[in-house]
Amino acid sequence: MPTSDKTYKAFELFDEANKKDPNRETYLGKEYPKEVLYSIRMTEKLNEFAPEASEALRLTARAQHICRWEIPRESYEMNREGYLRWRQDLKKFHAEKASEILEKVGYDPETIDKVKFLLEKKQLKRNAETQTLEDVICLVFLEFYFEPFAKEHPEEKVVDILQKTWRKMSEKGQEAALRLPLSQKSRKLVEKALS
Repeated sequence: MPTSDKTYKAFELFDEANKKDPNRETYLGKEYPKEVLYSIRMTEKLNEFAPEASEALRLTARAQHICRWEIPRESYEMNREGYLRWRQDLKKFHAEKASEILEKVGYDPETIDKVKFLLEKKQLKRNAETQTLEDVICLVFLEFYFEPFAKEHPEEKVVDILQKTWRKMSEKGQEAALRLPLSQKSRKLVEKALS
């Protein structure tokens, strides 16, 4: 599906907002603000996984973590309740941030509402676009963030996270995950999680 000028403008403004991220990540010898790199990865993975994705879904993928550093995990209790509250608050925060930008670009209320609906992960497993978004999030995590995560946590926790990730994915997403270029160590952990 071709990308409209309006979509490019929204991407530009999302990236502009994410460039303020004080956290940095180096990838292939180039340094990026962390959330800019994440949003590029989300767009590229969506294009690969669901090339016919709607405009609303493309916008959502690009805005998935918009300005995430503004609500740090540490500002919530470091327990399961705190984690879940943080995640809920982030969804609403991302939806609001994205909406402001989309309004500025001139998107209609229907598209903006659709992006908010998707950013809030409504009707996972029941809504095809919410599910595609979740698949893309999981694929990006597995390909780019899983290995560093696995190094920092005990194997038991890593296997548990993998099993939870797998359950969130559709069959198509799971098949794509098995084709990812994972290291031998990561592949073994995936196999252990799935056995």
